[in-house]
Amino acid sequence: MYVIFTDTDTDITPEKAAEYGYHLISMPYTVNGKDVFPYVDFDKFDSKAFYSSLRKGLMPKTSGLSPETYYEAFAPFFKEGKDILYAHFSAAMSGTFAAMNIALERLKEEYPERKFYSLDTKGITIGSYNIVCEVGQMYKDGKSAEEIMKWAETEVDKFATYFFVEDLSFFRRSGRVSGISAIMGNLIGIRPIITMNSEGKMASCDKARGRKQVIAKIMNVVEELQEDIYSHKVILAHSDYEDAAKELENALRAKFGEKLDIEYVDINPTAGSHCGPNGVGVNFHAKHR
Repeated sequence: MYVIFTDTDTDITPEKAAEYGYHLISMPYTVNGKDVFPYVDFDKFDSKAFYSSLRKGLMPKTSGLSPETYYEAFAPFFKEGKDILYAHFSAAMSGTFAAMNIALERLKEEYPERKFYSLDTKGITIGSYNIVCEVGQMYKDGKSAEEIMKWAETEVDKFATYFFVEDLSFFRRSGRVSGISAIMGNLIGIRPIITMNSEGKMASCDKARGRKQVIAKIMNVVEELQEDIYSHKVILAHSDYEDAAKELENALRAKFGEKLDIEYVDINPTAGSHCGPNGVGVNFHAKHR
């Protein structure tokens, strides 16, 4: 018997977590020196209020969890004799997983018979959300942890993410996207197109001038890379930029029709602290990332 975990950096809400049976780890952000834990310190994420505050100058910071926090999350289930499968955001993007590994070393000593499966989605926000939902459905369908991990060996790299933001200052400050610093020196109006690569890192892969052109370029990528797109959800996420997300949805509908299964999610506040407001992204099943 095993249980499944995920974290709030995957854009999973408590309601969605409950639908699949996930236990949810809250990834914090810091505002004015105070740590805020999503869905612990508040029940609902007010994305409009959060991103409005960022537009007014608020610059949240993020930090990882302590080994003790991970220990306290996992230990009760090991004690009950249950294994754990944790589908999490990209390990390449945060030092928090070093703390997790410290906790796991202690847990292995105390519960040597228990198994821990670390399923790295190599993404964050929608780069993880689609995968986490598919994993959750497999769990509900009675698949074993080994079957899910086998699926992940090939399928994790077949969920592609492409997105853009209007204000690059947040990404520039975070330093989490390669190629952004060079683009910052270009003319006003240039928008980089950012992807999650197979290493689980964000990288600028193209650029365009103006929203219409950047959406057209993203659509070209979707058309070129999509694989079996009707059998999987297409996820659209935005950081309080609904009109641009709707524009991208209209382009997707025009190309692939109304039977395309599109779901909207809000970019969670911890990830949103790095991307800032007015960002839009799409995640879809692809030949490769």
